[in-house]
Amino acid sequence: MPSIASRMRLAVLAGLTALTTQSAIAQDAPPNYEGYREGRFLRYLNAQEGPIAAVPRIGLAFGERTLNAVLDSGSTGIVVAARYIPDFNSLQSIGEGRLTYSSSGRVMIGQWVITRVALVGRDGGRIETEPMPVLAVTRVECWENARHCTPHDDPSGIAMVGVGFAREGDHQSQSTPDKNPLLRIAGRTDERRRGYILSPEGVHIGLTPANTLGDFRYIKLQRAADKPDWAPLPACIAINGQTPPACGSMLMDTGVSTMFITLPPAQTQGQTGSLAPGTEVSIDVGGPGAGFHLYRFTVGGDSLLAPEGNHLRVADNRTFVNTSFHLLNGFDVLYDADGGYVGFRRR
Repeated sequence: MPSIASRMRLAVLAGLTALTTQSAIAQDAPPNYEGYREGRFLRYLNAQEGPIAAVPRIGLAFGERTLNAVLDSGSTGIVVAARYIPDFNSLQSIGEGRLTYSSSGRVMIGQWVITRVALVGRDGGRIETEPMPVLAVTRVECWENARHCTPHDDPSGIAMVGVGFAREGDHQSQSTPDKNPLLRIAGRTDERRRGYILSPEGVHIGLTPANTLGDFRYIKLQRAADKPDWAPLPACIAINGQTPPACGSMLMDTGVSTMFITLPPAQTQGQTGSLAPGTEVSIDVGGPGAGFHLYRFTVGGDSLLAPEGNHLRVADNRTFVNTSFHLLNGFDVLYDADGGYVGFRRR
C-alpha cells in the first residue's frame, strides 16, 4: 500500500498542470541568496503528517506565557487581546490601532504598543523579535454584514500573527511592513535576507541557499506606488477556460480555509454568490505575458489544492483571488521582502 506521503503526492499531481516555461524576456534574473546564512525553521503547533488541513498556528509569547496564535499571511501585524500582554498599560503607545479582517468583518480596535515578542514552534524552536509595534485589542466591532463576528468591549481569544505584504489597501491602512514580526527578528542583519517560506509543515524565517534549494519559480514584484511596501502579486483567473482571462491580483492567505474571488461579469458566466460545483478555476501568476501557469482545480473536486468553499463577488472594476491555505498542498511559497520576489516551489 502506498505511504501517506505517496498518496498525498499523487493527489496533488492530479490537481496540478505542468508549469509552462517562462521566457527569458518575461522573467527577471532569479534572486541570489549566497552569503546569507541566518535561517530558522518553526514547525506549526498543529503540524501533522500529510496534507495541511487547517489554518496553521504558531506560538506567540510575551514573557513566560505562550499563546496559540494563527499564522496569517493575509494580514500584517501582531494582533492580540490586550489582556494577554503583561503590563499593557505601562508600555509605550504609538497611537490608536485599527485593523479590519475583511474575510470575517471583524474590526480590531486598540493601541499600538512597543514590545518584544517571541515566536515559538511545535518542537520548541523560538525566535525573538526586536522591540516592535503590536496591536493590543481593547474592543471588537463588526461590519453590518459580517460573516463571523461578535462585538466585545473587553475581548479575549484574539491572537493573530500577520506576516503578509501589500495589505494596506484592504481596510488595513496601518498594516505596514514594520509591523511584520518575521521582518523584525532580533540580532545581526548582515547575514540575513529578510523573508520567509511557508510550507505545509512550518515556516522558514530568513532566506538562505539551503532553504531555497529546488525549482523555485519567481515573480518580481513592483514597488507600491504610494506605500513603503511591494505591490500585490499579479494574477490572471479563468473560469471554465473562458478567454481572455480576467487579470488582477492574488493573495495566498494562510488565515482562511475558503476562497474569496472577485471577477467581472464576463468571467462569471452568470454565477453569483459562489462558484458552482464542477466549475473549473485556473490561475496564472505574474500578469499577462509576464508569468506562468500556477494551478487549476474543479470546485467540489478532490484536489488537495481546492478550498473548502468559495465566496464570489461580481464587480466590473476588480479581479482578485484569495486562494486559502490549501495552495500549500501543492507549493512552498516564498516571500523575499528585501528583493521583492514571490516564489513557488512545487512539492
